[in-house]
Amino acid sequence: MFFSSSPAYTILIRLRFKNAPGMLGNLTSTITRKGGEVRGITLVETGRDWVTREIHINVRDGNHAKEIIKELSELEGVKIEGVSDRTFLAHLGGKLEVISKRKISTTEDLSRVYTPGVGRVVKAIEKFPDIVFTHTIKSNTVAIVTDGSAVLGFGNVGPYAAIPVMEGKAAILKEFAGINGFPICLTSQEPDEIVSIVKSISPIFGAINLEDIAAPKCFEVEKRLQEELDIPVMHDDQHATAIIILAALINSLKIVEKSLQDIKVVINGAGAAGLATANILLKVGVKNIILCDKKGAIGRDGENALNDYQKEIAQYTNPDNYTGDLKGALKGADVFIGLSVGNILEAEDLKVMEKEPIVFALANPIPEIHPLEAQKYARIVATGRSDFPNQINNALVYPGFFKGVLSVRAKKITYDMKIAAAYAIANLIDESELYEEYIVPSIFDMRVVDTVAEAVSAIAIRDGVVRQLNPMKDIVDFE
Repeated sequence: MFFSSSPAYTILIRLRFKNAPGMLGNLTSTITRKGGEVRGITLVETGRDWVTREIHINVRDGNHAKEIIKELSELEGVKIEGVSDRTFLAHLGGKLEVISKRKISTTEDLSRVYTPGVGRVVKAIEKFPDIVFTHTIKSNTVAIVTDGSAVLGFGNVGPYAAIPVMEGKAAILKEFAGINGFPICLTSQEPDEIVSIVKSISPIFGAINLEDIAAPKCFEVEKRLQEELDIPVMHDDQHATAIIILAALINSLKIVEKSLQDIKVVINGAGAAGLATANILLKVGVKNIILCDKKGAIGRDGENALNDYQKEIAQYTNPDNYTGDLKGALKGADVFIGLSVGNILEAEDLKVMEKEPIVFALANPIPEIHPLEAQKYARIVATGRSDFPNQINNALVYPGFFKGVLSVRAKKITYDMKIAAAYAIANLIDESELYEEYIVPSIFDMRVVDTVAEAVSAIAIRDGVVRQLNPMKDIVDFE
């Protein structure tokens, strides 16, 4: 079964064709017949006999694009003058730049923002170190750190190939939350070195966002940085993913009228996101969770576990100590959460689940089960894709979350802050609006970022994990 075309694969074809009635219609109908989606047509040049146009087409993938190009090239009176990929065009020259907030157009400006005036601020920070949070970029800047070992499900692609993803995350932080995110892509994949480097560069940053670092080393890196730094550290592949899954589950359970305490949840994929999701579900009272990985269900004594982190959480999950395969684990389950690989389930596999099952098939770009297949038995279906309803996207979490911790100069992140973020997102959808294909708000819902930020900052203040700044006295006396 094919997935629909996607804006991630948009080709721009420049075509020169006869200026005759019906020619443009023939072109667009050919594209549509081959499964492409025409998203725009631009007139480039026109003459008495010939017309040149650019047609923007959403396709499924590279092979689909080639099929459409071949079909168009074989049409009589049509010449393809060029083809480009709009996704690659969007990355030309990178997606980020540094812009000065202060205009420097006179010598007076220069004297204030640089030498000699900057020296006064240097001496002030030396005497009152906390004002680094108010008088430098630190107050609103996040390091986005990766070693390129687990990028977007592609695996260990290395630091250079990771740059576009880190740039994208920085762009989202800026566009949605006004936060300066800076990509830090490391050549080392050794935990000790990663920790050492991040600690060494931390003075400029108000928080650290770990990204696309493979499990299980990501757990060690995050834990050590949380202990050794006095600013928030979050691996959002783990925690932002877990938060948005919890938000989606809260709303889904309202629809099917079940409670967190009474459901059975099967999580396939016990890596970074899977373990974080299990942990947050345990924190909110889910009692029956089965974690599955490559070898099968992870038993209470660590059967089928691949590392010590899986063995540790196994003590608190799988109350019936089932150690068989994924399909067997689904028997009687209310919820399936896939954080693994695509095409591992078929519709018939869901028949053994409880009534009105909830299926979150979040492997990307190919879900564990095609959503249309899952809908044959599931009451609610969600994916990580943008071309189906209910996209569970951690971008709903991290812009607001980091805005919240930065706004109160938090020193650490607690579980209550994560749980508050999940409920804040879930509660944005009024119960009168809630239905099977609308369980989480859109990333473009302008309320999301501030709502999450307010919830997170309130808990940080309540729990006393914020930095109280000392007032800066006698600033005018500094030389």
